[in-house]
Amino acid sequence: MSMDITVKELKELIPKAKIIDIRDNYQFNLGSIPTSINIPMNFLLTNPSTYLNKEDTYYIYCEHGSNSRIVCNSLSKQGYKVINVLGGFSEYKLT
Repeated sequence: MSMDITVKELKELIPKAKIIDIRDNYQFNLGSIPTSINIPMNFLLTNPSTYLNKEDTYYIYCEHGSNSRIVCNSLSKQGYKVINVLGGFSEYKLT
């Protein structure tokens, strides 16, 4: 099971945190959390070892938090250290 972090907590970790935006490229290009990189959900789930290593911790977000929870649960079962960002980018825009 993956862990969760609030947007407020995540903001305190920028720029040191490895933050991944799993939304589509066009959504990422419209706005994103600073220092995050864009790896769309389907790419990340299909071949996580291309993008991640099991020694690092990654903070995963989507638009509202539901897809990132799915991704985090899947990746944590595979041995990756991932943390779901509660509320996603929509929550970030409010803070």
